[in-house]
Amino acid sequence: MKDFSSELTYKTARSSGAGGQNVNKVETMVTVRWAIWESQFFSEDEKKLIFSKLKNKISAEGFLQLSVQESRSQLDNKEKAIQKILELVDKALFVPKKRFKTKPTKSSKEKRLTQKKQHSEKKENRKFRM
Repeated sequence: MKDFSSELTYKTARSSGAGGQNVNKVETMVTVRWAIWESQFFSEDEKKLIFSKLKNKISAEGFLQLSVQESRSQLDNKEKAIQKILELVDKALFVPKKRFKTKPTKSSKEKRLTQKKQHSEKKENRKFRM
């Protein structure tokens, strides 16, 4: 996981929810923004991959934006926001391994056929005979 936290910009605001007077006077919600195309940590291919996988979370200006207001502490929210955005980008960069088609083995074919035969014999034995 690449640590590109130096490229992030932060904005604070008053968060909603429980917290009493703390909510009314302290800006605890943290919004993190990252300009993907201006990043020095990723190659052009990686930026394209991030952009394609996270297109629903990226603004028209090309910013990946994330807001956190889970905690009553601004510092905690900032740390959580950094962690979430790093994980989000890390997941976007993950490319799954290609799956190769395989043919069934001779023994698996035989096993399937014997099971079919046993099942049909079981059904055949249930028939009523006179």
